[in-house]
Amino acid sequence: MRLLLLRHAKSDWGKETEDHERPLSQRGKKTAPRMAAHMRAKGYEPAQVLCSSARRTRQTLELMLPKWRSKPKVRYERALYLADWPRLLSAVRNGKAASPLLLLGHNPGIEQLAIALALQPKSAAERARAERMALKFPTAALAVLDFDAATWRTIKPGQGKLVDYVRPKDLSVAADQAQ
Repeated sequence: MRLLLLRHAKSDWGKETEDHERPLSQRGKKTAPRMAAHMRAKGYEPAQVLCSSARRTRQTLELMLPKWRSKPKVRYERALYLADWPRLLSAVRNGKAASPLLLLGHNPGIEQLAIALALQPKSAAERARAERMALKFPTAALAVLDFDAATWRTIKPGQGKLVDYVRPKDLSVAADQAQ
């Protein structure tokens, strides 16, 4: 089973709004479709999405959906808004059997969940990915974890193989233009 952990795109701190209603910035509006195109190119399109109900996560997803070939089932949950990693793990475990499953949320919960779920790296490439992820999980960053499990209910910390970790700055403009 494959779990995709995505932090929302860059939000706009210039608006005087309640945090839950904070919108994406112009940079965030450009980054979200680029990450979606990258996900499509790598075969990371989700079958199901669990998304925080915050405006910035909803906007991130709305900008990503048109870039994907198929339309995933989407569920917005208020409980995912600024949730800690145990709450996020609980939401994943309670998800349907769809895979890949995308969890779109906020830091520090998304970053902490990715770190908690990842196996100890075995290769130099895995170690490099894990170190980059632990160093910083910026807005619109994506962690891809694979599990040898039949259902989401059975996944536990330390069981996921971190097969990819990509930040917006890792995306090449040339590759995105080819999309």
